[in-house]
Amino acid sequence: MRINQFIAALPGSYLFSDIAQRVDRYLSENPGKSVLRLGIGDVTRPLAPYVANAFADAARGMATAEGFCGYPPGDGEPDLIEAINRHDYRSRGIKLENDEIFISDGAKTDVSGLQELFSADTLVAFTDPVYPVYVDSNAMAGRLGEYVDGRWTRAVYLPTTAENGFVPPLPDKRVDVIYLCYPNNPTGTVLTKEQLKVFVDWARKNEALIIYDAAYKAFIQGDEIPLSIYEVEGADEVAIECSSFSKTAGFTGVRCAYTVVPKKVKGRNGDQWVGLNGLWRRRLGSKCNGVSYPVQMAAKAVFDEEGWRQVQENIVYYRNNAKVLLDTLKPTGLSVFGGEHAPYVWLKTPEGISGWEFFDRLLNKVQVVGTPGEGFGPSGAGYFRLTAFSTLETTVEAAKRVASCI
Repeated sequence: MRINQFIAALPGSYLFSDIAQRVDRYLSENPGKSVLRLGIGDVTRPLAPYVANAFADAARGMATAEGFCGYPPGDGEPDLIEAINRHDYRSRGIKLENDEIFISDGAKTDVSGLQELFSADTLVAFTDPVYPVYVDSNAMAGRLGEYVDGRWTRAVYLPTTAENGFVPPLPDKRVDVIYLCYPNNPTGTVLTKEQLKVFVDWARKNEALIIYDAAYKAFIQGDEIPLSIYEVEGADEVAIECSSFSKTAGFTGVRCAYTVVPKKVKGRNGDQWVGLNGLWRRRLGSKCNGVSYPVQMAAKAVFDEEGWRQVQENIVYYRNNAKVLLDTLKPTGLSVFGGEHAPYVWLKTPEGISGWEFFDRLLNKVQVVGTPGEGFGPSGAGYFRLTAFSTLETTVEAAKRVASCI
């Protein structure tokens, strides 16, 4: 048999697998040492009790004839979809039909799978730095050309750095798809409604599609930052939005997410316009068996009054961790960004060293693990990401240790 040449051409391993291997090697060479991990964006707080009880009740119900469920609906349980629409969209004046919302096991699953709707010659733009999954999934499909000197030859990079205030420029040529993530991973920065409208207007004018990753929207504070791209007029004509329970409700180990594909969003098939909603539904029907019933009932409980109150307690906890990082690192003179509307703090490395050099310094000198900016793309060079998804005790100690290495 012949292998997929495009997967074989991917550089190295997945970023976080590479970090895990480096940490494991350090620990094997330094027995007795322990490390403080502020690298991967995995949550540490337990599930909200109200949500966990709904999870357990649904699971116990599966042991009864009355409560047993087989294959779930391919698009998701109707009650969960209705709860999402009511809580996330209708409450903000956004009009969506329930059959425009699809349940899945994770935003990563969806943002990587959506590229299957694109033609092989689709030209794709990414903000840079960027969550690696957007790039890798398109590269695996052979859409990005060759990987040369840290860049894909057919990818369009939109540098998003301190120099432009972390507001990405519009593509300097026509592209078919733009990936946006706000609040942003990895930089922790946000766009205002007016800044986001620039991209929506450009997409409408140029017949482009926006893939909008809103996985961290629960961390937004205040009303001036949009929680959904559909708060921008016309976005329902050009944008698909992915959201997740992973960070909102601590579901990284439970797995549940949702993607909105409005019926107005269309793509060309020769001279015809085809709705992406139907294409996505057809693709899911062939490749997915849905999310388990107990998990979906747990997700639905998130939107109950008591569930949401308890979930917010964890969000506030992680926001406080981000504040600890900011309050500790800013006095050192480092250029520090993000952390206000997102669980990530993004900083410029000291002395102009690379992100990987700073990674090695922190690991070897003070046993703290973060994520080098180079792992997120060319414009991530010389930056470093820290996550607020640890315990308060670990965050306080790790922040002190990082500050001591400046």
